[in-house]
Amino acid sequence: MTEVITSHVELNVADGTTMRAYVARPKDQTPRAGLLVFQEAFGVNGHIRDITERFAREGFSAIAPELFHRTAPGLEFSYSDFPSVMPHVTALKPVTMADDVRATIAYLGADKSTAGRPIACIGFCMGGTVSFLAAMEVEVKAAISFYGAGIAPNSRTGGLLDRAPGLRAPVLFFWGGKDKGVGPEKQNQITESLRTAHQPYVNVEFSEADHGFFNDRRPVYNPQAAAQAWALSLAFLKSQLGT
Repeated sequence: MTEVITSHVELNVADGTTMRAYVARPKDQTPRAGLLVFQEAFGVNGHIRDITERFAREGFSAIAPELFHRTAPGLEFSYSDFPSVMPHVTALKPVTMADDVRATIAYLGADKSTAGRPIACIGFCMGGTVSFLAAMEVEVKAAISFYGAGIAPNSRTGGLLDRAPGLRAPVLFFWGGKDKGVGPEKQNQITESLRTAHQPYVNVEFSEADHGFFNDRRPVYNPQAAAQAWALSLAFLKSQLGT
């Protein structure tokens, strides 16, 4: 198994804030590509750090920025305490998230191990929405979104589908068929918007999985769906990045 090295870095964001990020990369080889890993609403916690390290073992220089750095820097939230999470989620705005994305990709672009190499992004739930946003804001070669709840119009925001014509990279979507928060209607809105905009995408639904099925630290974890989604993610990244 490839050994990885990990660290925390401090990134300067355009709005004057400072954002910490967790970085993992293969120890004894040059990374074949860079990868932005966007958190769930519970912070850059053990699960997100583990995903970042898993991608490092696959040869990526992976970085997970702390998107709550303006309101809850360094905090990790309990999966059972969603009410405490919501103020930080609602404080996120597309313009500030875009600043965070640009600061993160700038780090990979300036790092000697990834400079000039292709970069992709992946995100989960809230981070799935940010991954979709990143594919419109920066030059990534591919984006992966796991159950991105904020992409389609919803009770809190107008979503991001009006910007679908501006996508710069193909997107791989994963959904759980039992996800009541992002059901067929919203999934269809997303795919129809991309189809109308003539944007490349892959859409995958696991019929027996629920929202959060990739997270092996929550009761909704579905090991079969997670294993298949992992394999599909690696194949998608390899095909799009050419590595």
